[in-house]
Amino acid sequence: MDAMTILEQTPLPFAKLLGIRFVDASPERVRAEMVVRDELCTVPAVLHGGALTAFADTLGACATAINLPAGAGTTTLESKTNFIAPAPTGTKIFGECVAIHRGKRTMVWQTRVTSEQGRLLGIVTQTQMVLDPRPERSEAIKNEKH
Repeated sequence: MDAMTILEQTPLPFAKLLGIRFVDASPERVRAEMVVRDELCTVPAVLHGGALTAFADTLGACATAINLPAGAGTTTLESKTNFIAPAPTGTKIFGECVAIHRGKRTMVWQTRVTSEQGRLLGIVTQTQMVLDPRPERSEAIKNEKH
């Protein structure tokens, strides 16, 4: 199954809430976009830093999920955000998340968040932990295949 199909078949409620639209995905890279809405902003009408970080964190988690063995899960261990420039309400932002390290126990991703004009808005580096398969996760996957 290709990476985009994995993302499409495993919709994330929080990604939907943020309005994230995945554009491209592979084991090495995930790209997505999001429109800056009023409810994601702070005063004065620019994207809240937490929303930018959540956008990037979601991309890193999805990139990890694409690389997981059957039944395994993931959770964020660490995340660092450098805020570079604001994104005003009504604009579209883009995220490109690339692998720095894809190991058996952890994966490290860096997401560059840019504006429609290509201006760098932020850089997020995060470490994702690979969680061992749980019996109920493995059983659910087996049931889906039959």
